Amino acid sequence: MTTLVQPRFAVAIATLRSIQWPIVRLGPYSCILGFLLIGAASLGLSRAVLIAWQWQRVDVTDSLWLMLLQGLRSDLMTLGYFAAPAVVALPLFVAVKRLNWWSRLATAWLSLSLIAILLLEFASPQFIAEYDSRPNRLFVEYLVYPREVFAMLWTGYRGSLAMVVIGLGAASWLIVRHFNKYRRCSNSWSTRAVLIAWPIVVLLLFVMIRSSFQHRPANLATFAFCDDAMVNSLVTNSAYSVLSAVYGLKHEGQSEIYGEMPAAEMISRVRNGMGASPQSFTSDQFPTLHKQVASVRRERPLNLVIVLEESLGAGFVEQLGGLPITPNISGLADQGIWFEQLYATGTRSVRGIEAVVAGFPPTPALSVVKLNKSQRDFATLASVLRRAGYRNEFVYGGESHFDNMRGFFLGNGFHDVVDRKDFLAPKFVGSWGVSDEDLFQKAHERLSRLHESQQPFFMLVFSSTNHTPFEFPDGRIELHEQPKQTVHNAVKYADHAVGGFLKQARASKYWADTLVMVVADHDTRVYGDELVPVNKFHIPGVILGADTQPRRIDSTVSQIDLAPTLLSLMGVDSEHPLVGRDLTRTLPEFGNREPLPVPRAMMQFDRNFAWLQGNQVTVLVPDGDVRYFTYDRRAKSLEPAQAHDSEIARTALANVLMPAWLYRDQLYRLPN
Repeated sequence: MTTLVQPRFAVAIATLRSIQWPIVRLGPYSCILGFLLIGAASLGLSRAVLIAWQWQRVDVTDSLWLMLLQGLRSDLMTLGYFAAPAVVALPLFVAVKRLNWWSRLATAWLSLSLIAILLLEFASPQFIAEYDSRPNRLFVEYLVYPREVFAMLWTGYRGSLAMVVIGLGAASWLIVRHFNKYRRCSNSWSTRAVLIAWPIVVLLLFVMIRSSFQHRPANLATFAFCDDAMVNSLVTNSAYSVLSAVYGLKHEGQSEIYGEMPAAEMISRVRNGMGASPQSFTSDQFPTLHKQVASVRRERPLNLVIVLEESLGAGFVEQLGGLPITPNISGLADQGIWFEQLYATGTRSVRGIEAVVAGFPPTPALSVVKLNKSQRDFATLASVLRRAGYRNEFVYGGESHFDNMRGFFLGNGFHDVVDRKDFLAPKFVGSWGVSDEDLFQKAHERLSRLHESQQPFFMLVFSSTNHTPFEFPDGRIELHEQPKQTVHNAVKYADHAVGGFLKQARASKYWADTLVMVVADHDTRVYGDELVPVNKFHIPGVILGADTQPRRIDSTVSQIDLAPTLLSLMGVDSEHPLVGRDLTRTLPEFGNREPLPVPRAMMQFDRNFAWLQGNQVTVLVPDGDVRYFTYDRRAKSLEPAQAHDSEIARTALANVLMPAWLYRDQLYRLPN
């Protein structure tokens, strides 16, 4: 019996092996069709898994089949982009009678393309968990710093990294083995048949890539169908999302995606919103250049220290309705000028630096910290204070070249940069640099020396502990939860470190003549099922030191307002183009009377721009569309607005177009 089964089994195996996939009959085009079919199936499976994972948010939209069909459309567009080079090159190899060469190059190219596409899909779950979106511009920006990123992944995501490597390795082996089989098919067609079919294949690929018979081809905005940005990102694939981001980086005048406006109207609306008198503007060439007279008169202006806290949103501050894990920061609410409704402009550190240090509004382009035209003669707090005789320093526990911080600071007013190499014997070093306690000890030492020199100074201190993979020294705090390396424990340690610094600073000689501001750069993990999750832009901020009197600011405030306000509190008169408001002259909490400009804040969330005014949120999305919402501060949620205010929308548009113009034409600078 056994002897009969074995030959039958062998015959069955031989029969299966002899069966050819029908598409191999398509000659040299078989590898193209195989690439499209395998790619579409792989991307579809990946999308289905991600949708199942995020089903709670997807189910609300009641659009599963729409997502799957539109997803297939975006997949075919992406696969068409990668297949096109191989198809376009085919006639050249036919002309020189080297079709076998083309077959080898084409299968190699298609194999590598599919592996790269799958790599991004394997990376997507962790990226979504961290940033609430498929890989996008942030993914591209991080690729510039492979050492730091790999160190972070190795320390905090070793398990996920191993799974990606194993999964991608297995997929790569199968892909390469499969596509090698197509090399035998290239000579099964005559030259005439190949050339006759070629224009038909090119036309099909063109239609596939364009994916539209309308005036404009399909683009990323085509696949946005709901108000949840993360769910919208699931419709496309990660390769398409990253390619769109790379394409967008080449077009830094991106604010025009929201619409256009005459220059005169744009200037008028922005100037009116700055809270400066019309007589204070001093230049027709530089639209926002104006004279600012400090509201606080001092015989000798104060020094300034800004402590920029990494990823510390209001959700971690009990005083702002968050978790009770930052007792030191919460305890500052009654000790200085405390901001109840302060909003970050973006979701990355460079966006926070851009707003706090340069007072520059956000745009959908890269932060000016990284752009070429802003590396010299770009107005910042440091450049303004340098003209007033201040010495300016940046102190950071990591590598200051990250995100081009060192280049931007030294080119725009800072005298010195202190970073990882300057910490000779730190007590603890993690993936992103020394611990916050090491950082603040170094800052305190330098502040003491600067004070002894009798020269006025400005120091920017940037923490890094509260950053994935959340490394900090043992035994310094009572953990909020287990295991140790979580965001809540890292936040608690960051609070412990800044609390120790402030205690040390209060006992120092420099405290009496120094203004100290503690503020977050942005929140950690900005996510939500809304076009712009406004509540995740809410951050803590407080001004202390010198003769500062306790005061609570309930009005809405933007990060870009901090620089002009600090100049006023320090007693520094200046001429600068900073577009933020001097809050000491524009808010009722400082004793000002009506009429006053309406408090507002602005936020950039990927390609969406939000303008918060009162409880109204106006969201500008690509292709000139506008969405209107009402923001419930208690529920921390957006609801569609019943009434639409086109005037507010025009003001929002002016304020996102203006910074792009100021950067592009290099108009954000101090007078010679």
